[in-house]
Amino acid sequence: MGNLSAEAVVDRIVPREPRVSPDGRWVVYLTTTRGRTAGDLWLVPAGGGVPPRRLAGTAEAPRWAPDSGSVFYLAAERLHRVPLSGNAERLTDRAVTACVPLPGDLVALVGPGDEPAKDPYLRVPSPPDRLWLLDLATGDVRPHGDLGDRHVVEVAAHPGGGPLAVLTWPVADPDPGMLEPRLHVVGGRDLPAPAVEASALTWWGDRLLYRGVTRPGLVGGYAIFDAEDDADLTEGMDVCPVELVQVDDGPPLALFAEGLDSTIRRLDPATRRFTELTHAPGSLEFLSHGGGVVAVVASTATEPDDVHTGPPGGPLTRLTDCSPELRTRTWGPQERLAYRAADGLELDGLLVLPPGTTRQDGPFPLVTLAHGGPYDRWADRFIVGWHRQARWLADDGFAVFLPNPRGSQGHGHAFAVSVAGEVGGAEWTDILTGIDLLIDAGVADPDRLGIGGGSHGGFLAAWAAARSDRFAAAFVNAGISDWGMLAASGEQGAPFEAAYGGSIGWEGPGPHRHDRNSPISYAADIRTPILLLHGADDTNVPLSQAEFLHRALRHFGVEHEFAVYPGENHSLRGREHQLDFLHRTREWFTRWLKPVRPA
Repeated sequence: MGNLSAEAVVDRIVPREPRVSPDGRWVVYLTTTRGRTAGDLWLVPAGGGVPPRRLAGTAEAPRWAPDSGSVFYLAAERLHRVPLSGNAERLTDRAVTACVPLPGDLVALVGPGDEPAKDPYLRVPSPPDRLWLLDLATGDVRPHGDLGDRHVVEVAAHPGGGPLAVLTWPVADPDPGMLEPRLHVVGGRDLPAPAVEASALTWWGDRLLYRGVTRPGLVGGYAIFDAEDDADLTEGMDVCPVELVQVDDGPPLALFAEGLDSTIRRLDPATRRFTELTHAPGSLEFLSHGGGVVAVVASTATEPDDVHTGPPGGPLTRLTDCSPELRTRTWGPQERLAYRAADGLELDGLLVLPPGTTRQDGPFPLVTLAHGGPYDRWADRFIVGWHRQARWLADDGFAVFLPNPRGSQGHGHAFAVSVAGEVGGAEWTDILTGIDLLIDAGVADPDRLGIGGGSHGGFLAAWAAARSDRFAAAFVNAGISDWGMLAASGEQGAPFEAAYGGSIGWEGPGPHRHDRNSPISYAADIRTPILLLHGADDTNVPLSQAEFLHRALRHFGVEHEFAVYPGENHSLRGREHQLDFLHRTREWFTRWLKPVRPA
């Protein structure tokens, strides 16, 4: 026990963005270390049987040419193309943020416009992206479509060379960009205003579908909408759509989070409902389709992330072996949990135990890890990473509880929306109920409880320390301490944050609803030692959130440490920072929970 190195966690290779060729014969995918988007580009037959072949390095966002003969990708924000046999070539000097290959040697590009430089002292929105058309025969790039001054977010090509669908924001910044999206058909009409956070534009015949937040409001599960009549095609479902994928010769496919598992579903044209094709234990990500074949990145409790392919209805066959070193290591058991909240709501989660142990070896020091979001979840997947620390902590003698309280993904809209304006309420008691059940079962030592998390999970860890004296230690990574301050400074904007925290602060003299929901309001009650970790350049949850809590803890004499990672945003990218994060969090819990180590 304790022989898993931080380097093995941080440096493990993970696949992402598998793309099936239009003829269904090939799959390209990227390999990266966790948390990065650019990596090596690989090619492998969709049917397997041949080792993958490297096509290019430092690639992002691979897209197939319509004839399946070459792959377009981005590198250093420039468009490149590589034939299946040959060398890659750079196609643009212009910066590009997305591309959509089209029939007839054309490529739709999304990238910065030619607007003149702004006054450097004025606080103005970020420069918008525009829609461009590249002619591969001539190399000419010209503006395309009449979208005014709006920021282009996403483009979808109609199958068979029809019109382009375009998603735009009024400005490039999320606030108010993602709150005021529009849908356009180039050369045609504008469509009704979509739901907020619209994405995943998908043609179904001549109808356009997309994924967005369920109406009304800014909080709740995502839904899949028909843009033509604003119909919610997932209404009433107790699962959550994660991805939506166009099928050029039939109804679209979608990935759904279903409790701890995942499903692939197809839209039924007769009922306009999604029907299940494949049920997969654990996690499926990055669904793509071509020529009757799908590709996904799949992971289970015992299998790390790898590319799998097959027909949409299964079975799915593993094509890659990206982390062979993990298959020879001994891991502790990962157990699925199902229990009821205090009000009877059905909940789920996971329990990870140290290697070579069972429940009967308890009670263990227990660390509860709260996920972010809150609209996220713990799936029954292989959980090892710098911020997915379950295996890292279990390897050192801790039991790890991974709860999915209300507000999480995987149980439908009503389950997700229940935390609106009430963060830290019932979702917190959901977590406490799970901890109490593990104590009653003899798994957890009530005198050696720890809690931690990042983003919204960091909020819950701070909330735990502020509202309870049960925890011997906590870590708060990029967590929210004051919802009013986040509404003022977070990149998602005041309306979005107020939907969770309950208010903004400009409604009039307080106290405000968000004061009741903010850990900082209860800082005088904190006795739990807290490890604060934050990126210096975090734009999602700015560093001021940690600074405020740090000053309060110092004022009230609470034992704590405060580490700031220079140059990092909301998610750590630097290898040395990720290594430090792993060592620092495990040492913190070891210091305060004092795990009993076997001889």
